[in-house]
Amino acid sequence: MNRPESDIDPILTQAADRFGTPAYVYSTDLIDARITALERSLGRWFKLSYAMKCNPNPELLSWLHKRIPCIDVSSGGELMLALGAGWQADQASFTGPAKREVELRHAIEAGLGELVVESLREARLANRIAGESGKTQNIVIRIAPDRVPKGFGDQMAGRPSPFGIDIEEAPAALTEIAALPHLRIAGLHIYSGTQCLKPAALVENWGIFISIFRELCEHHDLHPDRLIFGAGLGIPYHPGDQALDLDEIAEAIAPELDALRSDPRFSDTDLVLELGRYLVGPAGYFVTRVTSIKESRGTRIAICDGGMNGHLAASGNFGMVLRRNYVIHRVGGGAGEEPIDITGPLCTSIDKLGAKVALPRVEEGDLIAIHASGAYGPTSSPVNFISHPAPREIIAQGGQLTDATRIESCGLRDPS
Repeated sequence: MNRPESDIDPILTQAADRFGTPAYVYSTDLIDARITALERSLGRWFKLSYAMKCNPNPELLSWLHKRIPCIDVSSGGELMLALGAGWQADQASFTGPAKREVELRHAIEAGLGELVVESLREARLANRIAGESGKTQNIVIRIAPDRVPKGFGDQMAGRPSPFGIDIEEAPAALTEIAALPHLRIAGLHIYSGTQCLKPAALVENWGIFISIFRELCEHHDLHPDRLIFGAGLGIPYHPGDQALDLDEIAEAIAPELDALRSDPRFSDTDLVLELGRYLVGPAGYFVTRVTSIKESRGTRIAICDGGMNGHLAASGNFGMVLRRNYVIHRVGGGAGEEPIDITGPLCTSIDKLGAKVALPRVEEGDLIAIHASGAYGPTSSPVNFISHPAPREIIAQGGQLTDATRIESCGLRDPS
């Protein structure tokens, strides 16, 4: 869970004063606590893999690589970032439905741990490249189940999807892939849904994974090195959302995981829990300063120096069907509450960070903090739209703040 506001506010204030706004502040202490909780509840079965698409900040990657054994990349560019941050190529898996030949060649020649094959076309291409490079490439084959339980914010299976090989096609596809001479099937991968806050749905989904893994491995006589479970663990973004209880999930899934572990076919198999948002999302705050206050037709509006250009997800324009406010607070607190709309600096009506947010009275110059902003932040946002300053990225480790900004700004920034 996020720190109490009174605990985090001095850090947010210091970051804003030293480095300016808008800014993301990532607390490594909070990420450490997430890792500890995951290992305590699920570590008896799973190794962790960080899906870096959610936050590829190089300084954060450097910090994580000493704590997480595996990393998942989704492009050749992400692989280069991971390698530059200290990860070894053999620690990486490479997912993505549209891998280009140049990316595959670079990854295979670099010694990629596992290529996550998402189609027969990709398998054939990878086989040719591996052969030309004089290598045998380990692969894990991504399977798309025919159903995903209700409760996931985003479903990547159970309907037409670019991700993975449909389970209906999998038996024939695996037979063809197994015959390719320069690929070695090291395991299977499923990531069918994300952002789920319902323990029963998560347990049901992992049960679907286990059934598919068992069936395909028995049918093709596979003794896999690893089985990758797309975690799907959600985080509370909005007022009223309830955080997941990892112990509840562990207790419910334990019989199935223990049975899988006791099967001789899987006795030497690593089970890998791939997750990103759950690790780093709650550890980040987006801090923006109020540049002006406006009264318009009975509504008080705080206009800020950072908006959807810096934090697209909080504006509701990153896959949210019905827009809902993130948890937001006024840095420094205050007495009483009154509703206020919070907007960014852009010349578009969709640049809204909060509607009728109940906060202590907000004035020009105040700092606004948006919670659960450690994932899908700057690199998921149109930072160059209208050429306002791109957000800074600050790592908070204990009481130490480090400027870890990756995206250079073309906007004019206030001196700090």
